[in-house]
Amino acid sequence: MAKIISIPLALIMLVVSLFFPSAAPEIDKDSWNTNYKYIWVHGLMGWGSYDFYYPLFPYWGMLNGDLMKSLNKAGYECYAASVAPTSSAWDRACELYAQLTGTVVDYGEAHSERCGHDRYGEDFSGRALIRQWDSTNKINLLGHSFGGATVRVFASLMAVGSEEEMKASPDDVSPFFKGGKADWIYSVTALAAPHNGTSAYGAMPQDIDSAAYDMYIDNALELNKNIYTHENTYYFSIACSATNKNADGTYSADTSLMEGMFQSSANEMGSYTGKTQGGYEIDETWLENDGLVNTVSALAPSSAPTKVFDASDIQAGVWNIMPVYRGDHMSLQGGMTKVNKDIFDYYVLHLDMINRL
Repeated sequence: MAKIISIPLALIMLVVSLFFPSAAPEIDKDSWNTNYKYIWVHGLMGWGSYDFYYPLFPYWGMLNGDLMKSLNKAGYECYAASVAPTSSAWDRACELYAQLTGTVVDYGEAHSERCGHDRYGEDFSGRALIRQWDSTNKINLLGHSFGGATVRVFASLMAVGSEEEMKASPDDVSPFFKGGKADWIYSVTALAAPHNGTSAYGAMPQDIDSAAYDMYIDNALELNKNIYTHENTYYFSIACSATNKNADGTYSADTSLMEGMFQSSANEMGSYTGKTQGGYEIDETWLENDGLVNTVSALAPSSAPTKVFDASDIQAGVWNIMPVYRGDHMSLQGGMTKVNKDIFDYYVLHLDMINRL
């Protein structure tokens, strides 16, 4: 059995040596003002370090090898969280809190009753993702795809809590729902996130406690109204695009950039305009996309203050909209068949920027 296992591991190491950079770009670490931990949250159907198969096929890095290990080697303390693959942003935020604090997942009395599931989930006692997390030992959050919605809900609950949950169970409410911990989070970065939903969903999903429900445009816009943007937290949003504009104004998949599995949905999203069930108009600004998320939706959340990224004027309390990344929905993970060899350098520069704030 040992000989059988050794073969794929050897191949993985070969792939790492061929595709993944061995050293970070030249960075002046003396210019850093902070070097807080980085917590990475995967998207829909994703996985993290609590999942046994992560070492064999890391969500962060993909065929490039484990991005977390490479960034750690470069001097950035990075951790890959594991949250439910298809659950709502609320449920995933609660799971993230339990992992970071080494506690039992508490979905909240009011929420669990409304959604018809148990209040408590997995116990992370004795196996917290990190140590020393507080207002002095802050964290930086990065969420890919629906992980972007997850970290936004998470940061909002850390800041202002949930009045509904505090009323529903005043004697045993989770500290997570009490708020007052905005200063435990230094920055939030959303990567190809469906801030305002995605037109990939043509009809509203019925499961109200699911990622699909939260990503339906009407529901995403409603969710945004309840997500708080804190004045002292830095926010960054990176949208992706892997489509080309056609002569008739529609968009089609750039097959040189986009995984085959996304090309059909990219073409459909690139030609669809209309109205949601709630009456929101999906116009031509929604046509450009990365295969799963409309580029315009990934730029910034509705109902939140925003500004175009300016390296000389990076502000807290607003979403700094970064330049659109030319790649498909998986490019910021590292890609699959379309291997993104530049992803390590890209994140080193982004994390260096955060550390210099």
